[in-house]
Amino acid sequence: MGYLAHRDAENGREQLLIEHLHGVSDKAGAFAAEFGEEASGRLVGLYHDIGKYSQEFQAYLRQGGGRKFDHSTAGALELMKRKSPLSIPAAFCVAGHHSGLLNGGNAKADTEESRSLCGRLKKKPGQDIPNYQAYREEVGDVLDEGKSQLIPRFCRDFFAGQFYTRMLFSCLVDADFLDTEEFMQLGENARGNFVSISELKERLDDYVTKKFLDEQDERYAEPINQHRRKILRECIAAGEADEGSSLLSLTVPTGGGKTIASLAFALHHAVHTGKKRVIYVIPYTSIIEQNAKVFQEILGDENVIEHHCQVDYSLASDDGDYDKPLKKQLATENWDAPLIVTTNVQFFESLFANRTSRCRKLHNIAASVIIFDEAQMLPLDYLRPCLAAIHELTRHYGATAVLCTATQPSLNKIFQNDYRREIKEICRNVTEEYKFFKRTKIELLPQKVALEEMADRLQEKEQVLCIVNTKKAARELFAALQGADGCFHLSTNLCPQHRKAILAQIRQALLDGKPCRVVSTSLIEAGVDVDFPCVYREMAGLDSIIQAAGRCNREGRRAKEESLVYVFAWADKAMANSQQSMKICRGATEYVCERHGKDLGSPMAIKSYFDFLHKLDGHELDSKKIMEMISKEFMPFAHVAEDFVLIETSTRPVFIPYDDAGRKIESQLRQGIRSRSLMREAGRFMVNVYCGKDTSPFEKMAAACKIEVLDDNVAILVDRGAYSSTLGLKQEIEDGQAVMF
Repeated sequence: MGYLAHRDAENGREQLLIEHLHGVSDKAGAFAAEFGEEASGRLVGLYHDIGKYSQEFQAYLRQGGGRKFDHSTAGALELMKRKSPLSIPAAFCVAGHHSGLLNGGNAKADTEESRSLCGRLKKKPGQDIPNYQAYREEVGDVLDEGKSQLIPRFCRDFFAGQFYTRMLFSCLVDADFLDTEEFMQLGENARGNFVSISELKERLDDYVTKKFLDEQDERYAEPINQHRRKILRECIAAGEADEGSSLLSLTVPTGGGKTIASLAFALHHAVHTGKKRVIYVIPYTSIIEQNAKVFQEILGDENVIEHHCQVDYSLASDDGDYDKPLKKQLATENWDAPLIVTTNVQFFESLFANRTSRCRKLHNIAASVIIFDEAQMLPLDYLRPCLAAIHELTRHYGATAVLCTATQPSLNKIFQNDYRREIKEICRNVTEEYKFFKRTKIELLPQKVALEEMADRLQEKEQVLCIVNTKKAARELFAALQGADGCFHLSTNLCPQHRKAILAQIRQALLDGKPCRVVSTSLIEAGVDVDFPCVYREMAGLDSIIQAAGRCNREGRRAKEESLVYVFAWADKAMANSQQSMKICRGATEYVCERHGKDLGSPMAIKSYFDFLHKLDGHELDSKKIMEMISKEFMPFAHVAEDFVLIETSTRPVFIPYDDAGRKIESQLRQGIRSRSLMREAGRFMVNVYCGKDTSPFEKMAAACKIEVLDDNVAILVDRGAYSSTLGLKQEIEDGQAVMF
């Protein structure tokens, strides 16, 4: 009777342990080969489960229950005996392949009970963990580690050491999942089988040839389309060039066709250099959904994987089939699809995570083309660790990174100072393109503005947009406009379906030349297609101001001198956003205003803004001191994962039965239906509400019986009076307000 790795209790099938070890070793080795570490991957795969050779663990498997035993420490102990450069990272990987990467800990102070690698390595076989020495009968000690190009850097670069360990860990845990999955499902599942990168490039080429390069199309000769074609061709040529740079920027002004151009570069570069996939990293889910639709139209829906909080492929299909694995859901687990569209949060938090589920995908980022869309939105508080990760991926893991935006941040100095690297720009004539696509004039109001004065200014204009920094300011300004014709309010207190309806009214009013006065938070800047003759923008980061300017004279039908964007500050401090990050961005913009006030939208002004912003000391660009922690502590994986959280405030969605369609969905939700398509439709009626504390709006609304919580995923607004037809969800609950029984 052989040693077992897994047993399927339903049908009595058994997987031999030696077969599992070799299967995981082969897969982990293949994954690690993408960054030149095949031997390391094979080694951790072979040793990861040798603790299962104990009599106790075998009895546990065969008897189908009882006490579980630590089987992960054994491999770490044996790997440390090898006393090679690979021993420490390999031991971390094996010890954490179920529980997640541990902190390194302290070799002197930690005991065998400590949740650290140092503590785990003090466990004694036969005492603290079962005796596993039977592994020598089948596994032996034969693997040659090979010569690693990456491990020798550990002694002088602690960040590189922890990054390498996490990438190797990713190879191991994904290989372990996949080998176990193959056994449990008899080798049959819906994983993979996507079309190749080459096929995606051919589909893109067909699309752009018909859409942009057809000389018979009457739009072909339009000047704006000529410039878009020029940018597109530059991107294709850069993708096929042999210039060897893996750190690039793509600076395309608003209206220049950035989405298609960046995809063209990515696919041509991927095919030319043998990359396995393209990963789009985008700050906002609204932009993700917008871009994903474009990609799906060009490449086919089945080849585009969205991975963010508003997409859940794991729910049942419409026919109620919960059991059959879904190809897209499986692809979100390890990113083995050719095109991934995800968020800054998902991408960077995974790169600094320690849990198996979050780290599993990391090895598939190697040998990829990574497009950081709206790169100016890279999280400022975590900028240095984020750039350090981009450096590692592009220098040592075969990835190409493209920092893509209409307002390119000046990151060159950081890369030059920290890594002696240059960012290469794809578009050669950035200044020329900015001059062509410039459609507005940005002016700074010299005096601070009171609420009543701003209301008067907006009423003087027939069609005008005012963007403010807080929902509070939007509410109060909108209230001050009451009585004026054509007033609209936009904020995230309105559910997406409601916002869509309001935007339709706004667009129609603009088209018909009717009064249209809109007060909005910054949500309207994220790719919303509206065209106002005049825009007011509360003082913010210069990148946000330029995004706001993109809502003015968007179609270029007016002279730019007549298309004014006014930047203002509130006279009442209570109206302004007091968050530290906003204060920093405002300060940087004010600095630029003093030097480039006559042309805030120029490339020089933008460069000056980001140069100033990135001159901040390490605390502002690494507020949680992640880089310091890595340099001072011994492999603090768990501590880093705990602190590297881009969105620290938790929210929960509240379903708003806004219209007839919403009420129909509400009825299905109350019946317990949670199909994939229904939940996606329900997302159009959700408003996110802060939660987590008794004083948080979600908890206070629940206590006041304004919402009904159906389950962990669904809460429904039951007090219809708490949702305004103009302002959306009223989240302010007065203390003491509750239902009395």
